[in-house]
Parts: sequence; C-alpha cells; structure tokens
Amino acid sequence: MIKILVADDHPIVRNGINQILSTVVSFTVVDEAISAVEVLDKCRRSDIDVLLLDLSMPGAQGVDLIKRIHRVRPSLPILILSMHASGQIATEAIKAGAAGYITKDSEPEILIAGIQKVATGQRFIEPSLAEKIVFTMVPDQLPHAILSQRERQVLRLFASGKRVQDIAEALSLSEKTVSTHKTRLMRKLSVKNNADLIRYAVEYDLT
Repeated sequence: MIKILVADDHPIVRNGINQILSTVVSFTVVDEAISAVEVLDKCRRSDIDVLLLDLSMPGAQGVDLIKRIHRVRPSLPILILSMHASGQIATEAIKAGAAGYITKDSEPEILIAGIQKVATGQRFIEPSLAEKIVFTMVPDQLPHAILSQRERQVLRLFASGKRVQDIAEALSLSEKTVSTHKTRLMRKLSVKNNADLIRYAVEYDLT
C-alpha cells in the first residue's frame, strides 16, 4: 500500500485528487495539508510514502519549500503537481530534490503512473514536459542563468502580475528586500523597466 500526503490549498483540487486516487486499490491518502507549515508538520509526524505537492502553497513557495521538506524528511519522494507547464520551473523543482513533476491538466493515468514510479525510488516527468526540460537545461549562457533562486522567484511572481507587497507576503520577506532582489535581477538581465522585464520572462518561459 502506497501512503500519500496530498498538499494543496484548494479544496476542489484536493477533492478531485482524492477521487482519482481512490480508484487505485494500492493507494491510500492518509492526510492532507493546506499550507507550508502543515506540510512540514505532517511530513515529520505522518507515516507516508509519497508527498503530492502543489508548488504554490501559502507560507512558502517552490524550491524553498522543497528544500525545507528535504531537511525534515530527506528520503521522502516528492511528486510536484503544478499548474505551471514550464520546463524552467520543472527543472528547478527537480534540481531542488523533487522526484517528479506533472501538471494539473494531466490525465489521471499520468498522475497514477507518477505516484507509482516515485514511490519505488525512481523519477517521473510528465511526457509533454520532457522535451521542454531538455532544451531548458542547455542554454546556461543566457543572462537568467546567473540569477539566484530567490531572484528567479521574484522574477516569476512579478512577471505573473504580483505587486511588491504580494511578493513580500508570498515569500515571507520585507518589501525592501523584494525591491532589492528586483533591482539586482534587472541589472543582471540588462533590462531598464518593468515592461522589458516581463517581456524577458515571457520570451524565456520564466513566468
């Protein structure tokens, strides 16, 4: 029996996931989490084999959350279930320690296959993302290759329409710190204004 913790802050999404997983006799959802704090707490206390994790959880985001989970449960397979069909984001998640990555518009069979595979210690990437990841990992000479993980997070959130205040809240940072990260990443990318910054993020699939 594969024991699963489902971590997503949207009730409708969790209910849908639970319905899909209930069709597999070898799966059992032992718990749910709706925030980063709950994810970390339940990873410490719960007997689970796989964590099914949304990247955008209240309290911590993306790579930071994956790294925190690894400090709590180093050997726990993490399968990312995300709304972002981006090779760049998937690559960052895998490099941070996720065992697999699939998108929320995948067919149920993909989700089931992903859980089964990571539970056995293997990796799983949604097939439609595999090509994107291959090409994402090649151009290390591009300007954004020198951005820090935090700068990438700020860039992604800003390009998605978030204000400095929103980003500060999402990343648990001060507004001054977010503004500093933004200034530094704009300098590294050689962009002069917000429009150019958003254009760059869209061009290189960093949104």
